[in-house]
Amino acid sequence: MTGVLPSQRLEAMIDAAQITGSPAVISEQIQPASLDLRLGNVAYRVRASFLAGHGRRVEDRLKEFEMHRIDLSGGAVLEKGCVYVVPLMESLALPAGLQAVANAKSSTGRLDLLTRTITDGGAEFDRIAPGYHGPLFAEICPRSFSVLVRPGMRLNQIRFREGQAILDDAAMHALHASDILVNGEAVIDEGLGFSVDLKPEGTDLVGYRAKPHTGVIDLDKIAHYDPAEYWEEVRCKDGQIILDPGAFYILVSREAVHIPPAYAAEMAPYLAMVGEFRVHYAGFFDPGFGHSAAGGTGSRGVLEVRCHEAPFVLEHGQVVGRLVYEHMAEVPRQLYGAGIASNYQGQGLKLSKHFAAPA
Repeated sequence: MTGVLPSQRLEAMIDAAQITGSPAVISEQIQPASLDLRLGNVAYRVRASFLAGHGRRVEDRLKEFEMHRIDLSGGAVLEKGCVYVVPLMESLALPAGLQAVANAKSSTGRLDLLTRTITDGGAEFDRIAPGYHGPLFAEICPRSFSVLVRPGMRLNQIRFREGQAILDDAAMHALHASDILVNGEAVIDEGLGFSVDLKPEGTDLVGYRAKPHTGVIDLDKIAHYDPAEYWEEVRCKDGQIILDPGAFYILVSREAVHIPPAYAAEMAPYLAMVGEFRVHYAGFFDPGFGHSAAGGTGSRGVLEVRCHEAPFVLEHGQVVGRLVYEHMAEVPRQLYGAGIASNYQGQGLKLSKHFAAPA
């Protein structure tokens, strides 16, 4: 069956040793349409980001670029502005027709942790070729905050696909007509467009901007840190803000998104023609996100925004990205938010789970 593999198919892949782990994969890693990947026991500080390239192994390229290695077993700090490569606990033995794509988890993206998956022979980040047999590695570059990590932490995730099952515009219109995809008008053009909310009801708080000089964040500590120590509030009264080059912002979409149970979605990369900024790091939306079948009434998309070359004026309602929907190969047995401790079901503007709720 064509489409994104659900949780029960991931379990079958584990049973068939197409996905293996050392130690073994645990049930908590299995999400409705993806598998969480775990950090291994060592991190390599490298001079620069790299890809293995065709016919080459990551292990061999590490010998070229390694500066030093760090034992993570007792916990270790990955410093802001540095690049690290961490072997993951999982390996793959994919059949010929099965490909995979990886992405940062939501909490990882909201901390501005650039986390990408690389493989032996890989010529692209986060893309795993059909039939790949071999290890997986995470490249991690903390951009705003230094972080404390330990083996087994899950910073990124992987989704498996058979064939191509992306919905075209006609199918998107039909799905929106039969099963609402977004509150309000659906802007559909090679995906579902979403815009930024800079006129929220009842408040002028529209987002957060990362402070430049902060303490370390221990990724095991949940609802622990005072947001005021790490973030500046971004307030807006006229429906526009100016993004500063190099700064990192947490904003929120104007639209409340719904992902029906038989579908998954991915936030597509930004297009340079809409502005010199990046609007996401974590791009997977699971079946059931914001949907009534999982107890939702629509969930906003949190936008992780970094401006590049020049200051840029962002205005309320400006379309800043799009969600691409895909068929699931089967409906997953467990939906996002339905009894699996999903952190962001029904969300609005929200920092990562490591921060206490703002006062």
